[in-house]
Amino acid sequence: MIGKQGVSIGTCILWVFGYFCIMLLYTSINMFLWRRMSPDISEWGNVITIIICSGAYFLFLIRSWQLNIKDMLKINWQEVVLAVLCAVLFFLLMDCFVDPIIEKIFPVSEMNYQETVVSLKENLITSIIQVCIISPIAEELLMRGFALELLKKRYGIWIALIVSTLLFALLHFNMVQTLSALIPGFILGLLYLKTKSLASTILAHGLYNLASLMVLA
Repeated sequence: MIGKQGVSIGTCILWVFGYFCIMLLYTSINMFLWRRMSPDISEWGNVITIIICSGAYFLFLIRSWQLNIKDMLKINWQEVVLAVLCAVLFFLLMDCFVDPIIEKIFPVSEMNYQETVVSLKENLITSIIQVCIISPIAEELLMRGFALELLKKRYGIWIALIVSTLLFALLHFNMVQTLSALIPGFILGLLYLKTKSLASTILAHGLYNLASLMVLA
């Protein structure tokens, strides 16, 4: 199997850049097509576009590297508890301590981030679908299921963990989100290495995003 051979850092970066291009694609479709329509149609049209574009990309990724997603998605109750605890830790550490410090250091990035927050609050249902379901599934599959798992086979645990964490952070669009993503990205990597379960990292990621979104809303 191709996946058993691992992946080089350069190849991994190219695949992450490929997903970044997918993000730009569905964002552009949203700006030039869906936002010209009524709010009800535009929000759900955007969600459907994201699912189609991301789904096609990840289907290609899984088949190209023969990733064993079925085994990665197995989870037991201990791993569920661990995922919930990680989500609580993220919220207490990031939202209550680290994020306010980063926001003061990068006020321009914080202003741009707040514009995104306003948009999320205006369309709460579709925002929950995007931020708490689609994004955690996509980012965990790419960063832990692909990058961390295959880099580990070629370079060992620590290099794979550091590279996948950095790529996870860089995938976010502004300085506030990028720096804020470093600590959760690292811990999510440790969670995946501990549990061998992609479902556990998706759950932790999704619950943390949900808690943050509910506080913002």
